[in-house]
Amino acid sequence: MNFSPHSIAPGRFFILLAVITGIAVTLGTIGWPDKPAAHSVVKDDNVRKKAPDFELKDANGKVVHLSDYKGKVVVLDFWATWCGPCGVEIPWFTEFQRKYKDRGFTVLGVSMDDSTKDHSAWLDVKPFVAEHKINYQIVLGDDKTSDQYGDVEALPTTFVIDRQGRIASVHVGLVDKKEIDDAIQHLL
Repeated sequence: MNFSPHSIAPGRFFILLAVITGIAVTLGTIGWPDKPAAHSVVKDDNVRKKAPDFELKDANGKVVHLSDYKGKVVVLDFWATWCGPCGVEIPWFTEFQRKYKDRGFTVLGVSMDDSTKDHSAWLDVKPFVAEHKINYQIVLGDDKTSDQYGDVEALPTTFVIDRQGRIASVHVGLVDKKEIDDAIQHLL
């Protein structure tokens, strides 16, 4: 579309020009934000709640409790093999595990893949873990565990837990890698 004095009614061109100029001046005065306002990556110490303990099994049938990790910073990731955004985050968690494991950190993946009477979720999870070279522990979650953590409905849902076993941050859905990394570094 050609905006010129000849294509718009005579007085309207100058009104349009004045509106565009006004917007430009306003944006120039208040500034255009180049990033969202900064927010804390973790909750304050005094508002963190204890992460619910659980008893879940890993691929070898070993019982795992969240309390086994007390004293460590834990990324507790609820995920599933069929979840696309989960697949985006898993390489990040593998990197975090490799990068921070010697500093009192671990990732614990809670697979929410369904098990039925005739089919174990491990039939889907084990090959997925191997294919994606996951270097952290995976356990099978259940409805009880989901309920303990506020009825986890959206996947991925990731909890960053401090060394005292308290929930320091919660990330629902696919979030920026830096947001989770910042939370981890803050707690380490």
